[in-house]
Amino acid sequence: MPRFSANLSFLFGEVPFLERFGEAARAGFRAVEFTYPYEWQASDVAARAAGHGLDVVLFNAPPGDLAAGDRGLASVPGREREFAASIATALRYARDLACRRLHVMAGLVPADADAAERARRRGLYVRHLKLACEEAAPQGVTITIEPLNPVDVPGYLLSTQAEAHAIREEVGAANLKVQFDLYHAQIVEGDLTAKLRRWMPHVGHIQIAGVPGRHEPDVGEINYGWIFRVLDELGYGGYVGCEYRPAAGTQAGLGWMEVWDRTRTS
Repeated sequence: MPRFSANLSFLFGEVPFLERFGEAARAGFRAVEFTYPYEWQASDVAARAAGHGLDVVLFNAPPGDLAAGDRGLASVPGREREFAASIATALRYARDLACRRLHVMAGLVPADADAAERARRRGLYVRHLKLACEEAAPQGVTITIEPLNPVDVPGYLLSTQAEAHAIREEVGAANLKVQFDLYHAQIVEGDLTAKLRRWMPHVGHIQIAGVPGRHEPDVGEINYGWIFRVLDELGYGGYVGCEYRPAAGTQAGLGWMEVWDRTRTS
């Protein structure tokens, strides 16, 4: 059975962010992840994680202006300086948090973009990922990229596993991996087991949620008991990020983890 990481941007929202570290530890997690820690000082976040014996295993580079609709900068023309600054900031946080994985979001493509414009943005994305990987390598940080489904994130540059792995191959950096979010993948294309078997050596992190609804993983159309057995079979040694929205409170919904933990130890 995999090890689970609590995504503190989704779980334990009943308390302020810095208090969620303690809640996660008390719930039995030994690792955490989150989207954007930049509202807080890195030293404060690091102190909370260390104080509760938690590893920080993943977070995102600054995405631009979320309120204005940004979902990453790596493929957005005209924002090259902002992108470079975002990577510098993210790597500083990664160093202070002892985190070895950093998700770099691609950004959105305008709905009216033609094939030439889409190709231009993809090319910029590849160039920026090469730069990010070069900057991250001396620090021992792996850059991850993640396909997102077009229902939740319309216009995102990449939505399938094949697209992400084609970009990974083109970048050609040893420290670039694909973040396999089973929630997004099920909505877009399904056939999860085959995709895990095909690309596992190049998967840098895994995340889960139920489909539909993005609630607890024991509800919905994905058989996570099967998926976890496949991950064990394939020798996946990383964490599985719990990036779901609790249906009725975080603690009330954690029974799924206790059931699967008992199954593992029985």
